Amino acid sequence: MEIDLHVVSSYMKDLLEHPCCPADIKGGEPTYYKWSAGMPYSSARYAAEVKKDPARDFVILNFADIQCHDGEAFCQVGEMAEETMDKLIKRVKPDLITMSGDNAFDQLAYMRLIQFIDSYGIPWAPCMGNADLRDVEMDEFWAGYRLSHAKNCLFRFGPEGMGYGNYPVNITENGKIIHTLFMLDTHVETDDEKGTHWNHLTADQMGFYEWCVKGIAKEAGRVVPSTVIMHVPVQEYKAAWESILDKDGKPTGPAAAKRYCQVREYYGVPDENNGFFALCQKLGSTKAMLVGHDHRNCFAIPYGGIQLCYACKTGYGCYWDADTNGGTVITLGSDGEPNVDYQFIDPRESRVKKFVLDYYGINLFAPKDCE
Repeated sequence: MEIDLHVVSSYMKDLLEHPCCPADIKGGEPTYYKWSAGMPYSSARYAAEVKKDPARDFVILNFADIQCHDGEAFCQVGEMAEETMDKLIKRVKPDLITMSGDNAFDQLAYMRLIQFIDSYGIPWAPCMGNADLRDVEMDEFWAGYRLSHAKNCLFRFGPEGMGYGNYPVNITENGKIIHTLFMLDTHVETDDEKGTHWNHLTADQMGFYEWCVKGIAKEAGRVVPSTVIMHVPVQEYKAAWESILDKDGKPTGPAAAKRYCQVREYYGVPDENNGFFALCQKLGSTKAMLVGHDHRNCFAIPYGGIQLCYACKTGYGCYWDADTNGGTVITLGSDGEPNVDYQFIDPRESRVKKFVLDYYGINLFAPKDCE
């Protein structure tokens, strides 16, 4: 893969013209908006919309943890990720593409990814992970600004003070909302002498989620089924996995029969339970949660009335398990109920021959396996 001079040229232009923070924006261009729970909700104002064809199911394809550095985006690692995504898009034929965070590490890699996804002409909605534009001069605001200006991207910054990108996406059929995707930012981690601590949704974000759920229900005349897409899992993911284990620690039941039912590393969950899962149960809207973050975990387990799903890792970036390389598919019928499945792309069939020879099956940065 050769360096894309158009990407480099665009990047150099952005260094001079694109804002690094909201205060740098010229002409009063809107980014965040002021929010309080007492404001009236309006989907026309606060939600993106994608229309479903009444004659067929609506298909969502999720990519997770692509996570390339600048150098990787323009070599076999990036080429293999793009090949994986291209095969999935052509196979699945999605109506909407989502991305569950840790999309790219650096600026050039981010710009290449945006241009690549946008080139398909399909609406797409990303959220941020803990490693988007990590350890570089420009932060997630810069990435969000780029996303919000991509032609087919639905990304919105959302309410002020809640991170980078908290927004609902309504799927409508014949003018009626049948399903909502909540794209939420679970923020970056904190480190101290005791180790790494994963952050999650704040109280304000949970209030915003509740405000949207109730506002959408009022507009629709019923509680609308929804899916939460975010990066870091809630603590209940661990409990969900343990709920299907037998006395010998082996998974059992319908989920265990699936190829994708895997837990191969410890859960990157926050130290304390923020109550978001319980809130979702209380409101009765969210039928599925889809997260990334733990690259080697992959499952979809019904737990407490909600399908808890680890997204399938897309590409080699950072670390992976080659046998679960691919994407996650959410299918919606006219009733708006989500059906979650997985599509795998075998890297041994990749055209990136050097990649297959040099990298297949190797995890350079893999954490210790879950014991």
